[in-house]
Amino acid sequence: MGISAGKPRAPAAAARPFGLATVLVLASLAVLAFAGNSLIARYALAGGGITPIAFSAVRLATGAIVLAPLLLGRGGTWNFGGGLSLFAYVVMFSWAYVELPAATGALILFAVVQATILLAGMARGERVGWLGWTGLVLSLAGLAVLLVPQVQGGRLLPSAFMAVAGIAWGAYTMIGRASAGAGRYTARSFVIGAVLALPLLAFDMTMPETPGLLLAMLSGAVTSGLGYVIWNRVSPSLGLATLATVQLATPLVAALGGIALLDELVTSELIVAGVLIVTGIGLTLRR
Repeated sequence: MGISAGKPRAPAAAARPFGLATVLVLASLAVLAFAGNSLIARYALAGGGITPIAFSAVRLATGAIVLAPLLLGRGGTWNFGGGLSLFAYVVMFSWAYVELPAATGALILFAVVQATILLAGMARGERVGWLGWTGLVLSLAGLAVLLVPQVQGGRLLPSAFMAVAGIAWGAYTMIGRASAGAGRYTARSFVIGAVLALPLLAFDMTMPETPGLLLAMLSGAVTSGLGYVIWNRVSPSLGLATLATVQLATPLVAALGGIALLDELVTSELIVAGVLIVTGIGLTLRR
């Protein structure tokens, strides 16, 4: 296997193990939510109907409101690291999608997520075999292929924003995987993220248009709030390599959605990068 534990460690979350069919269903729903976030954000932000700051604040606030009933549960602690990671992810994600196509942004995001999760596993004492290293190198090579046209097109900064978002999402996932109570962790993270986003509104005096506002609310309530509860619930049932790999389905779904809904084009760079990244991730699952 690409990555294996030197000393097996069970996640701190005391989650009831799921059967394979349930894991597949929940993981698929989570991937659809992730891809939905990319498509919603790109559509809302590219048209200029809402600013990245407003989109981020509304997304976090709506998620916090929808998940508020989960705050009533006892147990666990308010994890500021999880809330800060979610806040950083949402803000950088929004700024990146002002310019990046949905599929390109999703590929950058989850290639960096994969690297972050694998490196986090190493930091926790898990061993990475040669297949794991080969897979990581291939994925990073695919990321480099994808970044070349972004640099040439003057979109280096949005790409960097998305890379930071990937690091933040990887951290949020790892913290959530070790937290007790997926629902409470997600709800509390959204509350912390929403509070952190409030000061940013002082720098944004633009009134959002109704479509942009509604899309931000949709993202916060459904594809983020409810989607992340599902993800944080199922992630403890996945090994680290699988955890990273499952999310790589997101760019493929986002690419199909971008073609069908946003009239985005499939470039040769996107195809090559996608093949390298998916192949690289696949190697982390080989035994």
